[in-house]
Amino acid sequence: MMSSSSTSTFRSALSSALILLTLSTVTVPASAAAPDAPIIEELIVQGEFRRPSLGKTPASVSVIQPEDSRQTLINHLEEVLNWVPNVNLSSGGSRARFIQIRGIGERGQFAEPLNSSVGLLVDGVDLSGIGTVAGLFDTAQVEVLRGPQGTLHGANALAGLINIATNDPEDTMRARVQADLGNFDARGIGAMVTGPVGEHTAFRLAGRLYQDDGFLDNRFLDEEDTNRRDELTLRGKLSFAPTDTFGSTLAIGHLDFDNGYDAFSLDNDRNTRSDEPGQDRQETTYASLISTWQASEHFSVQNTIGWATSDSDYSYDEDWTFTGFDPIGYTSTDRYERERDTVNVDLRLVSDTRLLNDRVDWVAGLYVLQQDVDLTRTYTFLPGPFSSRFEIDRVAIYGEATTHLSERTRVTTGLRFEQHESTYRDSEGVRFTPEDDLVGGRLLVEHDLNPQTLLYLALTRGYRAGGFNTSGTLDADLREFDPEYLWNYELGLKGRWLNDRLNVRAALFLMDRRDMQVATSLTRVRADNSAEFIDFIGNAAEGRNAGLEIEAAWYVTDQLRLFGSLGLLDTELENYTNGNGEDLDGRDQAQAPGYNFFVGAEYSFLSDWFARVELEGKDSYFLSDSHEERAPSYELINASVGYENERWAVRLWARNLTDEDYVVRGFFFGNDPRDFYTARGFNQLGEPRRVGLTANVFF
Repeated sequence: MMSSSSTSTFRSALSSALILLTLSTVTVPASAAAPDAPIIEELIVQGEFRRPSLGKTPASVSVIQPEDSRQTLINHLEEVLNWVPNVNLSSGGSRARFIQIRGIGERGQFAEPLNSSVGLLVDGVDLSGIGTVAGLFDTAQVEVLRGPQGTLHGANALAGLINIATNDPEDTMRARVQADLGNFDARGIGAMVTGPVGEHTAFRLAGRLYQDDGFLDNRFLDEEDTNRRDELTLRGKLSFAPTDTFGSTLAIGHLDFDNGYDAFSLDNDRNTRSDEPGQDRQETTYASLISTWQASEHFSVQNTIGWATSDSDYSYDEDWTFTGFDPIGYTSTDRYERERDTVNVDLRLVSDTRLLNDRVDWVAGLYVLQQDVDLTRTYTFLPGPFSSRFEIDRVAIYGEATTHLSERTRVTTGLRFEQHESTYRDSEGVRFTPEDDLVGGRLLVEHDLNPQTLLYLALTRGYRAGGFNTSGTLDADLREFDPEYLWNYELGLKGRWLNDRLNVRAALFLMDRRDMQVATSLTRVRADNSAEFIDFIGNAAEGRNAGLEIEAAWYVTDQLRLFGSLGLLDTELENYTNGNGEDLDGRDQAQAPGYNFFVGAEYSFLSDWFARVELEGKDSYFLSDSHEERAPSYELINASVGYENERWAVRLWARNLTDEDYVVRGFFFGNDPRDFYTARGFNQLGEPRRVGLTANVFF
């Protein structure tokens, strides 16, 4: 249960935000800006069925453009998601690949199979749960769709979806080269070239290599790069449009991230003692074919075929020290090698003309996903390598109809029926073959208050498939868990005012979680008095998540732009007892900060010069549902200054200017022989102060 002071703070912030939103949307006259005011670019949401503009999408969606040359250095998805309301991250590796939206999402993965709560698509390829390689060089936009996507994307999007769209080929030949230098021996080089190939075909090639030494010192090995990053991204696209009624794009990518993993210290600082540092490697190759064919004057056929193969190697020094540090000789390493192959197909029919007296638009589709995951685990306390195979088969049919009640009012009804089957077997003789029939959907009511302002009311139902825990030491009643369903009630407002100088998007939501899947853990003492940490998933009775999301951008003058976002979140567990027997009824859910915000200003001067400053912050939150450890609240300051014209751009940038320590992953157990393995909190820290220089040359 939230404390009275926390509840008061949340309500006060919520009231203030609502007052500000009301003032900005009601009292600002449209004639306040000059007639020649710049129009804020209207972005297209590619993750929706019909690709509407951001301002006309009846859902809580954020769109980030990583290629903006005025931002600080952006290498990876983890560096921009804190800009989005009610999105949080969990690291536990070289990159944060576990994401939570509105307080829902996984925190990590070890031996257990994973059904993601937050979906991740890259150029139409399903990479959910393996976002380590989500590099953003030459990326057009990152879309974050918050709330259950029960009609759109199904079982992997209970909390929401992240859709990454890389830049498409262009009809004009051009190229660019980018170079980066920074502290911690950071260096990067990237290049892109695009242009036509004949009359109907265009291509795009992009590649980047980024390296740094990491931000920790290994005192035992006297090395500074045991948590290094060595990341290679290669992408290619080929578009083909021989007629006005047919077009297709082939995308191919190869991502090779060879990173170290040496992140935890017994003293919760940046000085480690590991004698066998781990690694966080992932090599992924993917391809997709996205095509659109206008089959008749009445409908178009849209088809997406995605394929990916990924090999990951994740390991760590479990004792975080060196042989001899523990007087009784305890030492341990743990390693997880996974091979994952995925094929996903999404075939849909989209109406081009309306039915029933030109009143009804419709969509109908078929979705298929097949995925195989092979795991080999090598662990000090196992007699030999542990192996498992996990197979997933998903088949779904879905449909949606939008009825235009008038020129300004629309009602949309969508349903998705999905069959989810999986098979698991391992070297210890464990077998599971669960099957779930799942139903999701949405009901939307939209009303245009005027041509620039949209009001919507949404009821959406999402789902996550059931599963199982594979640890042989768990009690029988903890081995399997049921599907989770989520009802989301949402009221949203989107508008543009001041001759398009001001853009505001806001949403109020309440989510009701049924048979809520909760990640918890057990800590058991081995014969040598060291601790064994067992993660598992169980069903809580219910959960409640409610909050507010606001995003705004305002061109105050032609030179000054203000921008920002705010997320407020109130969560609660209901009738839940964790794996250690603790009653958590009424407690906040894990990884659910009460607020997060991102605000900034950008100023252009002397024609081609600019300066930008950003402030991002986050409330304290529980790190797990297994213990009381919290990540402290924090605020980070980022800034950049630079020069840009048509031929080249250069910027000096800094992230975390005040060198704030902040937590990106945490545990609670005994791992320090100096206090006789007394259980306490251990944290992984985020990036310290980063400074550097980025230069782009355009051809």
